[in-house]
Amino acid sequence: MKPWWAQTRGEIEMTLRRGETLLLTIGIPVLLLVFFSLSHVTTSPTPHRVDFIAPGVLALCIMSTSLVALSISTGFERSYGVLRRLHITPLGARRLIGAKIAAVLVTEVIQIAVLSVVALLLKWHPRGGLVGALEVAALMILGSAGFAGIGLLLAGRLKAEVNLAASNGLYLVLLLVSGIVVPTSSMPSVLQHIVIGVPSGALAEGLHRVIGLGLQPTGADWLCVALWALSAPLLAARTFRFD
Repeated sequence: MKPWWAQTRGEIEMTLRRGETLLLTIGIPVLLLVFFSLSHVTTSPTPHRVDFIAPGVLALCIMSTSLVALSISTGFERSYGVLRRLHITPLGARRLIGAKIAAVLVTEVIQIAVLSVVALLLKWHPRGGLVGALEVAALMILGSAGFAGIGLLLAGRLKAEVNLAASNGLYLVLLLVSGIVVPTSSMPSVLQHIVIGVPSGALAEGLHRVIGLGLQPTGADWLCVALWALSAPLLAARTFRFD
């Protein structure tokens, strides 16, 4: 427990010290939230556009931070030999992955707080009440774990440059088949069946249902995010290479 906590604290401190990176991870989602809420680029199933856009941008934020940012930073740490030094400590791959996921969650708390304030200024009306808030928190934690596992799986096996391209390419694919910004109902029927099986689709659909429509996530939503949250980090831990 002690090695994990020491690494977690170090990961959080390094994240908070990278002010320009933190600003970027917050600034881009805020710009997307404002742009899509005030423009008519996409259709919206809710009367107020921000009620549909806000949950999608929250899901986008989790995916970009847990998958892309974490994967790329870890990949270059591995490439530069930083992780090789940790390999001789009692930390191990599982504790390292757990520490990195914990640090990602701290970053996401800051992102979600800022995005929520901006969305409220845009007349966002979140639904669901206390139960909905707990469901949203559970969905976000599971989604973060799943995306982080995928990102670390790539970072622990691929060269840094290859990982950079793979992470961004996978991010683009998951974005297109997620329903994050474009309603699932507007997609071709084939994509509608694919969306529910990918973590981005299940997370976005769950958030849209809870805080966008005031409904409960479906059993398929819970099953998908839970399976990814369990399997992806475990697979990353089993295959992760420190050098």
